Amino acid sequence: MNQQAFLGIFDPLRDRMYRLSLRLLVSKEAAEDAVQEVLLKLWERKEKLQKYDSPQAYAMTIAKNHCLDQLKSKQNNNLRIVHSNYEENNTPLQKQLEAKNDFELLQEIMKTLPDQQKAIIQLRDIEEMEYEEIAEIMNMNETAVRVALSRGRKKLREALLKKHRYGTV
Repeated sequence: MNQQAFLGIFDPLRDRMYRLSLRLLVSKEAAEDAVQEVLLKLWERKEKLQKYDSPQAYAMTIAKNHCLDQLKSKQNNNLRIVHSNYEENNTPLQKQLEAKNDFELLQEIMKTLPDQQKAIIQLRDIEEMEYEEIAEIMNMNETAVRVALSRGRKKLREALLKKHRYGTV
């Protein structure tokens, strides 16, 4: 595989890999580093990529695994889920503050989810990937992906409802 073919396949995935990395890691810098590391790994394995049915799913799998490895490593024991690009400028200040508070609460709740559920929620709800793609990336069957997604969403929903009930009493 030459450089042009490689870029044709993986350059469009750069943003998806970045968003997944950003969801799993603490900072933009860590996410950018993760994407660069993944692209380097893919380039080193470029001759083997053609044997995969979906090189894109393989790339996302490597990105996910790399981020999870980073989270487990001792030098990055302070990494956590963060997504700081949330802003709305066309709504009144009160609504912006409420949305910001809800988003911060959602971030806190997401921290309590297992890494697998965080990644699946990211891939399905943020990246809008199909269950089949997520199953391939996560090395799970589609039913297990649906169950994990459902359980993760349920935990998020219950925690949000609990918080809002306490906030209104």
